[in-house]
Amino acid sequence: MSKITVLVVDDHPLLREGLIKILSLDDDLEVVGEAGDGETGIKLVHECRPQVVLMDINLPKINGIQACKVIKEQYPETQVIVLTVYEEEKLVLDIVRAGANGYLLKDVEPNTLVQAIKDAVCGKAPLHPKIAGKVLHQFGQMAKALDMNNGPLLTNREQEIVRLMAKGATNRSIAKELFISEKTVKNHITNIFKKLEVGDRTEAVIKAMEKKII
Repeated sequence: MSKITVLVVDDHPLLREGLIKILSLDDDLEVVGEAGDGETGIKLVHECRPQVVLMDINLPKINGIQACKVIKEQYPETQVIVLTVYEEEKLVLDIVRAGANGYLLKDVEPNTLVQAIKDAVCGKAPLHPKIAGKVLHQFGQMAKALDMNNGPLLTNREQEIVRLMAKGATNRSIAKELFISEKTVKNHITNIFKKLEVGDRTEAVIKAMEKKII
């Protein structure tokens, strides 16, 4: 089984070194590069094509939000996990809108960080408990302000799938939960993306919540 490749982007050399040591202890992970700013991070994504980018928000040259947006636009299959000290709701929503697949705080336990990387590769969206609460609160506020009829209509089955996607479920687990094939799940997700006019699972969940579809 091939290892999960990871790029670490943080402007603090000591923290980068510590993260690399932690990740290198796991046999399933391989750190393929490190960067101290967003610009270099984007360049290394192009050169190394990591499966996961572990990145801070407050970066020199190009900040983490802008870097995440560029990475997800150019390499949508790359999973971007934010690892930061910032908990502000606006920053959380900005980075999620930029396409981030996960958001963790730097007080996270090493084993939780390692598992989050593995979960992201499997299609899940790792969130620190504090951040999950902020995201749900913001989406709740946004939902109250929106007209229920403002968005595209999904079928009952598509709504079920989006709800499971919001919980971080993979295609395989969705298929098992709904007693359908993975191919059928993929077809439904393709239709969901078209109806919501989005390009990935995270955007689909956000759009569905904004439109009060789920």
